[in-house]
Amino acid sequence: MAKTKKVTKKRIVIVEPIGEAHVNATFNNIIITLTNLQGQTISWSSAGKMGFKGSKKNTPYAAGQAASDCAKVAHDLGLRKVQVYVKGPGSGRESAIRTLQTAGIE
Repeated sequence: MAKTKKVTKKRIVIVEPIGEAHVNATFNNIIITLTNLQGQTISWSSAGKMGFKGSKKNTPYAAGQAASDCAKVAHDLGLRKVQVYVKGPGSGRESAIRTLQTAGIE
């Protein structure tokens, strides 16, 4: 007899036009998370998720690529304005913020 799988419901996130962008830039990686005002994650990306390995993960170019990927998904869902929160000493902080602006998210 085959085992029955548990069916999990997909979590529904309410996407509003205004949200928050959390940029966590460490010495080894950069993680960008876009959330709504309640703190529910709309989209996230990191330099490691984009395929960069080792010391290349903390470059401004990798941060820009991660921010572009994250912003594209959130913009398609309807996010237009964000309040940016930056944490950490990494080198890709300004690049990530600049890329979010050019991707259509204010």
